[in-house]
Amino acid sequence: MTTIAFVRHGVTDWNAERRIQGIIDVPLNDQGRAQAQALASRFEKEHWDLLFTSQLTRARETGSIIGQALGIPVHTDKRIREVNFGRLEGTNEQDRIKRWGTDWSKLEHGKEKKEQVLKRGNEFLENLVEQHQGRKIIVVSHGTFIRAMLKGLLASDEYNGSLVNTSVSMLHHKEQKWACSLFNCDAHLKQSSH
Repeated sequence: MTTIAFVRHGVTDWNAERRIQGIIDVPLNDQGRAQAQALASRFEKEHWDLLFTSQLTRARETGSIIGQALGIPVHTDKRIREVNFGRLEGTNEQDRIKRWGTDWSKLEHGKEKKEQVLKRGNEFLENLVEQHQGRKIIVVSHGTFIRAMLKGLLASDEYNGSLVNTSVSMLHHKEQKWACSLFNCDAHLKQSSH
């Protein structure tokens, strides 16, 4: 069985301002680094073989904090980067209403199509499963990307809600099938705040 822990990167200033980041390269803020540290402490209690992150700074930074704690190298892969949101990137809800009106979400903004996202994501996961059969792998990526992958792989709408920054969703691949044993878990954040 191959196990993949999908991790959403730590929080950024743009997350706090509710701006769409997409493929714009925004670094973690101090809170995001603290979240990554809390997650690293959680993962230290377990055994992990490999660590992949998207090439965007917020995911790479999260991954390097985890990798340092676990003593494993960080590999980057652009196939697991966030969805490209086209002209919506950098905007918050107010900006969007001001620019395109209250029906902004019905317009075409040049957002990457779901099929394209699933194609690159599935290709990445197929490579992982082929090359690292039976290993435990951490994949630090992005909220919209991870949600799209979970819904695509598990063919279920229960993986719909917004993912918490540094939350863990655990997938297992066995006999050509994917199963999810943990979704959007942020127990490490609750522990570190006590």
